Amino acid sequence: MKLKELAAGLPFPYEITGDENTEISGVCTDTRRLTEGSLFVCVKGLKTDSHLLAGDAARLGASALVTERKLDTPLPQVLVKSTREALSYLASTFYGDPSKDLKLVGITGTKGKTTTSFLLKSILEAAGCKTGLIGTVCVLIGDREYEAGLTTPDPIEFQKILSRMREAGIEYVIMEVSAHALDMHRIDGTRFEAAAFTNLSQDHLDYFGTMENYLKAKLKILSMTDRMVVNVDDAVVRQAVDALGVNYTPVGIREKANVYAKQIEVIETGVRFLLTFHKRFREIINLRLSGIFNVYNAMIAAALADECGIDPEHIKAGLEAISNVPGRVELLDTHTPYRVILDYAHSPDALENVLKSLRQSTRKRIIAVFGCGGGRDRTKRPIMGEIGGRLADYCVITSDNPRDEDPMEIIDAIEAGIRGVTQNYEIIENRRLAIRRALSMAQSGDTVVLAGKGHETYQEINGVKHPFDEKEIVRELLKEI
Repeated sequence: MKLKELAAGLPFPYEITGDENTEISGVCTDTRRLTEGSLFVCVKGLKTDSHLLAGDAARLGASALVTERKLDTPLPQVLVKSTREALSYLASTFYGDPSKDLKLVGITGTKGKTTTSFLLKSILEAAGCKTGLIGTVCVLIGDREYEAGLTTPDPIEFQKILSRMREAGIEYVIMEVSAHALDMHRIDGTRFEAAAFTNLSQDHLDYFGTMENYLKAKLKILSMTDRMVVNVDDAVVRQAVDALGVNYTPVGIREKANVYAKQIEVIETGVRFLLTFHKRFREIINLRLSGIFNVYNAMIAAALADECGIDPEHIKAGLEAISNVPGRVELLDTHTPYRVILDYAHSPDALENVLKSLRQSTRKRIIAVFGCGGGRDRTKRPIMGEIGGRLADYCVITSDNPRDEDPMEIIDAIEAGIRGVTQNYEIIENRRLAIRRALSMAQSGDTVVLAGKGHETYQEINGVKHPFDEKEIVRELLKEI
């Protein structure tokens, strides 16, 4: 593809200096991955400015640059106001605008994105649709599974995945849309067949600074679709969407909604409820997932499917077909008289939801093992300590992904929150030993919940990801015990 053809996909002014007929063999933002003939996009990051790496890119074989200022180099350059905004369009054009041949469904919100995605995938497949998924746990192209990196991939990887999905004959692509992706323009130019806003609670304040900024980033998804589904029981989300004056389908339990659930009953196998659509569809749903929050996830998935024209019988069948979602209130097969639950809860609201949900189905004690990630929002650490102390019968505070922080400093912050609530806790920094302690003290009727890691199979310490699959670790520890 020629440079001028690639630049023609930009929806805003640009200037080409040098040979506009230069052949481009790829698009790249990382000199470590640059191949000869690539267009190197100079992006300003949080820590580095790759305009400073233009010389390295030229030596490594880049054929042209995309820049925000004219650089002293013989390579052709495409000058734009924001290279970060340009990147999404350049990647899309390079891969042949794959999203135009696919039906994309986007899901944003602090919690519930992954579960809602898997529920919607099940519904669409029950309707006979060939479906792909892009999310936190994995990327699925039909039946083939690929490892996920970011919740929403970077623009180049995103367009490459969509291109593969188009080649595989995928009809619907369900994707989790993170606030970071929206704020950093990773999916600019994308149009969604339908989209949903699940909820909003404290998370990622290390990046956004305030909840207002966090909300503002997520609200960008409203401009990318004409069919929006909103959880109106979340007052902050409802008020923010109403203020923008856009049309949407309201979903809820407490507030007036077009799609709603009633007669909710927590049962041993999950939760049963009456799902109603616009007063034209009423069905009892036997959801094999625990917790009221999963009723919301199911309603949102159902509403999205309805927006896509899926028949009610397929919605019911798809919702009832799911028995677990990786790392989301996932019951491990331990053959013990107590339950072991794996959950990704790593924010205050998520931890509170999962502990309250498990309380409803736990006959005796809840033993919670949790920590907080390093290099992230520090303010949530004592809050999560207080929540654990208040809602669990016993807590083992441990390390999560400390990243570049001292694990004990993170644990001290958690302890500051739990100390005033209960004395029924202990600190074991080594996460494997912390899990062993919880399993050793568990008795018949108890629930051990391992919170924070969920589907992750690593622990990040000092910038290195060490293998740490809690499913496998639980199996090994039970043999030892």
